[in-house]
Amino acid sequence: MTVEEVVGRVEELAGRVAMAPAQNTRGRYNGSESLVELTGGEPLLQEEIYPLAERLVAAGYTVMIETSGERFIGRLPQAVVKIVDVKCPDSGEADTFEMRNLRELTREDEVKFVISSRRDYEFAREFTREHGLVEKVRQVLFSPVFDDPAGKWKGLEARSLVEWILQDGLSVRLGLQLHKFVWDPATKGV
Repeated sequence: MTVEEVVGRVEELAGRVAMAPAQNTRGRYNGSESLVELTGGEPLLQEEIYPLAERLVAAGYTVMIETSGERFIGRLPQAVVKIVDVKCPDSGEADTFEMRNLRELTREDEVKFVISSRRDYEFAREFTREHGLVEKVRQVLFSPVFDDPAGKWKGLEARSLVEWILQDGLSVRLGLQLHKFVWDPATKGV
């Protein structure tokens, strides 16, 4: 689909007709405006993501983009809320984070760590402290890894993660993948 087709489909799903550019003041989503979240794979691999985000912001949508953190986020419009992953050591991708992204983060953005072990937790805790993330972004999220449905890896009990967070007095939020509680964790497309 072209950018225009995607914007048209979003407008249709939102029950809107084509709108003139609106004043979109970047701010916390409060449910009174239309929210569009761009995710899936790595959205920043698609060059069209930048004009799409610009068009959606101009149309008055609150736009969020979830990214792996390995691509530079500085090309996104300022009004886009960025949810940026920092890969932990046990992910096997710990060295992929684009460090320039730390300079681009604002008080409206979020940083997420997916944690599968005590080692991952300690990495996330120290990264958060070293880079002042709690003061820099709206939310720092620590999410436990679920068991792999194919049995390739063991998940982390959410309770263990909560106990570590409380023990260390961290001002982070526990992030749970609710779709894995509602549906079988192996279910795709939910």
